[in-house]
Amino acid sequence: MDFPQLETERLLLNRIEERDAERFFDIMSRDEVTIYCGMDSLVHSEEAVEMIRSFQTSFNLKRGMRWAIRLKETGDFIGTIGLNNLYLGSKKAEIGYELHPDYWRQGFTQEAIRGVLSYAFAELGLYRIGAVTFPENKSSNRLLEKLGFTWEGRLRGYLHQRKQSHDAFIFSILSREWIGEEKVE
Repeated sequence: MDFPQLETERLLLNRIEERDAERFFDIMSRDEVTIYCGMDSLVHSEEAVEMIRSFQTSFNLKRGMRWAIRLKETGDFIGTIGLNNLYLGSKKAEIGYELHPDYWRQGFTQEAIRGVLSYAFAELGLYRIGAVTFPENKSSNRLLEKLGFTWEGRLRGYLHQRKQSHDAFIFSILSREWIGEEKVE
């Protein structure tokens, strides 16, 4: 399977490549970005390259997909979005994303999520997409609810970051709910 390229009104979502490592490192080395990612900030640029390679391995194994989020107008790399824990046979995955702080609160994350959900439900035939968040990540939690995700509960001690365990919220959206949302808009 070729890596899918997705387009939205303002964004191009395509394969993240090693040439993106410097910009990816710039994003993932920022504590304000990684504080709610369930991982510590990157310290060495080689870590960004390793993560990008792991995205390719995950795709090759059909266990995940990670897109670069690029501005359609300029091609600038502003973040990533992906389907993690992808199980095509079980028709489920989890969505995850991060964006450079310069692009926060401009609707880019919502636009990227919409593009990935449409692809996941229509093209991959997934039935359920989950999202795991920190309870303190109020903006992401509100965004997921705005997009039609349902809050399912709290996972106690689910995430380990900065040498301690943290609770997590779990959200999900089902294909029939998304298709209903798409018809409304």
